[in-house]
Amino acid sequence: MAYVEETYDVVVVGGGHAGCEAALAAARLKHETILFTVSMDSIAMMPCNPNIGGSSKGHLVREVDALGGQMGINIDRTFIQSKMLNRSKGPAVHSLRAQADKASYSMEMRKTLQNCDHLSLRQAEVSEILIEDGKVRGVKTASGAVYHARAVILCTGVYLSSRCLYGEVIEYTGPNGLKAANLLSDSLRKNGIQLRRFKTGTPARVDGRTVDFSEMTEMKGDDPVVPFSFTTDPEKIGPNRVSCYLTYTGEETHRIIRENISRSPLYSGVIEGTGPRYCPSIEDKVVRFPDKERHQIFVEPEGLNTNELYLSGMSSSMPEDVQHRMIRTMPGFSHASVVRNAYAIEYDCLAPGQLLPTLQVREAEGLYSAGQFNGSSGYEEAAAQGIIAGINASLYLEGREPLILKRSEAYIGVLIDDLVTKEVTEPYRMMTSRAEYRLLLRQDNADLRLSKTGYLVGLLSEERYLHVKEKEKQIEKELERIQNITVGAGKETTAFLESVGSIPLTHGMPLSELIRRPELTYDMTAPLDKERPELPADVREQVNIQVKYEGYIKRQIEQVEEFKRLEGKLIPKDLDYDEILGFRLEAREKLKNIRPVSVGQASRVLGISPADISVLLIYLEQYGKRKNT
Repeated sequence: MAYVEETYDVVVVGGGHAGCEAALAAARLKHETILFTVSMDSIAMMPCNPNIGGSSKGHLVREVDALGGQMGINIDRTFIQSKMLNRSKGPAVHSLRAQADKASYSMEMRKTLQNCDHLSLRQAEVSEILIEDGKVRGVKTASGAVYHARAVILCTGVYLSSRCLYGEVIEYTGPNGLKAANLLSDSLRKNGIQLRRFKTGTPARVDGRTVDFSEMTEMKGDDPVVPFSFTTDPEKIGPNRVSCYLTYTGEETHRIIRENISRSPLYSGVIEGTGPRYCPSIEDKVVRFPDKERHQIFVEPEGLNTNELYLSGMSSSMPEDVQHRMIRTMPGFSHASVVRNAYAIEYDCLAPGQLLPTLQVREAEGLYSAGQFNGSSGYEEAAAQGIIAGINASLYLEGREPLILKRSEAYIGVLIDDLVTKEVTEPYRMMTSRAEYRLLLRQDNADLRLSKTGYLVGLLSEERYLHVKEKEKQIEKELERIQNITVGAGKETTAFLESVGSIPLTHGMPLSELIRRPELTYDMTAPLDKERPELPADVREQVNIQVKYEGYIKRQIEQVEEFKRLEGKLIPKDLDYDEILGFRLEAREKLKNIRPVSVGQASRVLGISPADISVLLIYLEQYGKRKNT
């Protein structure tokens, strides 16, 4: 019997958000790439929430875009509502969030992949990873076809040995009833790769014709709309086309849940996988917070060509009848008709301690992984890992140094460092609080931080990179100018300051000092600045932020320098931790398992104390002296 046998540079397993970015990155770097998916209809599918971005996640999308990725461009083309979150707070936590037309988002990404040079798509289930002498050699599909490749990227999402559960019902499928991938897990285990079970879930979908929006609070999008991609012209981006709504659970909702909690597989012991602590099901919220009288539920349209509404905040695995009853207790939902039941989904993913900072799996050279297979959750976290895996697989093929973003450089660096270094015990979710240097890692300056990296890797065009360089020059020139302009204490200045509720001047003051006042901004002081040049909105935004937060930014830069000092102290790959005297047993075992590349990374390993780091530093100093003699 004859089987298909083909050769590629890179094989990507999975067509979700991680797989799309990984495949596009590798193909755009001119490596012949093939992407496998269990269904062509699942490419860039959004099986859960119908939005891209959100708190901290918006930062990731902007960073993917700055590196040359696709997610930001795709959501700009297919959004139906956009909103900048946390505007009442400082710029460090401003995060863009856009409601997507789910079907359009998937179709647009699929069109991008199908028209990308050096990229092929194939609907098939990958059943084996082919590894010889510690190096990946390709994959085999369930049909017996063999695809040779020197690099393979696993982006399996929630499909590995997956099963969906609600109440007493168990369906052995992937999300949205799609086929599960039941063969690959055994192949991974046979090759020494350890797996574990995680669980996530999704809310019910309700027919919008059966709800009363007048009983809910309308939530409109921003005007003007801020795009995700730095390549999207803010003047040409489309308008908001829908509203979202806010409703609440109540005491009756909670009573129904409490009376039926034993029927939830989450509490009956049927569910084996660990779920996300920061995104609990509604039944988990009711049990964990018994004193809370109500919980917010955000009602989000799933697209322009469907009546389905997504009930954000109401993820559940309760039985079907219970779901219908509890939904109808909420304002606006007394006659609601459920289109799709909520469910929990369990799946296999990578056990901790097996990833290198490059996202290469330790057990096999040339084998990379990204997304939920690595223990993360969310479309944005997946896309961020996907582009890095695609870049590093390509750099590996080219014999170039890998790309490892530091925690001080990007949210992507924080995300990957946490997944590699920390013993993640639940689906990992990005949050602004995880980033130590978040004032430097704002979503508004992602292009300034990462465009050079994208250009040097080869994903960003020279034209786009030079545009960012010009933006940098404009910012620096304007910052210098306003520091050297003195605003006098004349009648015109006094009248202006009083009109905006600011204290008049008693003597001249540099314009930059005036902008630092809480009630003023760079743009507001235009009437006092007769020589102000015409500058783009994004340049003016950067000038305003850098002036207002100058002291805080300088302090974080100093902290980053200390961080770099420890990151620069590299640990030899062949270091024998058993030789280090004075090490606690726990520290020795954890560092032997994680094999950190630097003292900085070692300091972030869970359970490693400052005393352990001191012992390690002393040993490395002695080790270095021995090597030099």
